[in-house]
Amino acid sequence: MSRSMTCAGRAGREMRPRRPRQDRGHADLPALAAPALLAGAGTLVALALLAGPARANELHRYPEADIALGEKLIREHRCEECHARRVGGDGSAIYRPRGRINNPGALRGMVDYCSVELKLSLFPEEVTSIAAVLQRDHYRFPARPGQ
Repeated sequence: MSRSMTCAGRAGREMRPRRPRQDRGHADLPALAAPALLAGAGTLVALALLAGPARANELHRYPEADIALGEKLIREHRCEECHARRVGGDGSAIYRPRGRINNPGALRGMVDYCSVELKLSLFPEEVTSIAAVLQRDHYRFPARPGQ
C-alpha cells in the first residue's frame, strides 16, 4: 500500500501524511539573532535586579493624589467622628472590615460611597486624595496584586 492517500474533500488529489514536527530549539535562528537575544536577556536581568528588592515592599500609590488635600478633607469632614459613632472606640476599627476592602480600587470606592451617602459632593480627585491618605495610614496595599 502506498504512503499517500486520497483526500476525500479534494476529488482525486493525493494527500501525504504529515511528519511529526521536531523541536529544533534555537538551531533554526539566524546566527545574528542569538547575540541580540542574549543582549535583550541581559537587559531584562539588569532591570529585574534594579527593580527587585526595592519594589518588593513598595506600597500602592495613587499617582494623581494630593496627600495634603486628602488630610485636609478628612479633618474638615470629621471622618473619625462619624467612624467612632458607627463602630465605637476611636473609629479606627472601621478600617479593618473582614474582606470588604481588599484592594486599592475597593478603598477608593468606599470613600466615594461615604461621599455620596453623606452628601459631601466630593470631586473624583478629592476622593482619590482621601483614599491615598487612608492607604498610607491604614490599609497599606502592595504596589502589585498578589504580594
